[in-house]
Formats: sequence, structure tokens, C-alpha cells
Amino acid sequence: MSSRRALAALAIIVGIALIVIAIVYWAEPAKSLPSFFPGHESGSTHHHVKHGIAAFLVGLACLVFAWFQTGGERPARTRAV
Repeated sequence: MSSRRALAALAIIVGIALIVIAIVYWAEPAKSLPSFFPGHESGSTHHHVKHGIAAFLVGLACLVFAWFQTGGERPARTRAV
């Protein structure tokens, strides 16, 4: 497996994981978040919308990066004189 494909596969895994984390941030209040998530507060009913937006955007950026990594080689442009 080439390093570009390995990097693309890793970016896909990280991107999907971050989008799942964003959904958790949007769906669960702060008291129900896993304790290792930033923003976990016991007894709080606040939803961390901004954390979810940030995780979603970074996850989307990882998926876009993977998409560009899996594209074929572009042929060299020749210069007409």
C-alpha cells in the first residue's frame, strides 16, 4: 500500500470518527458525555453546539483531504510557444 493510500485511509477513519463525535456533542447534554470528552460537566444540561460544529468541520476537512489524496496523478502541462 502506498503512503498516499495509507494516509487517505487514516484520514477517512479520523474524519468519520470526528463526525460521530460531533453527533454525540449535539445529541447529549454535558452530563451525559463520556468523561474523556472536553466539555463533560456532571449535572449540566447544556449542549456543546460549538464543540460539535468544530468536530464536524474538522471531520469534513479530513474527508476532503482523503478525497484529494485518492485522485489520480495529473499529467504535466505542456507550454505552447
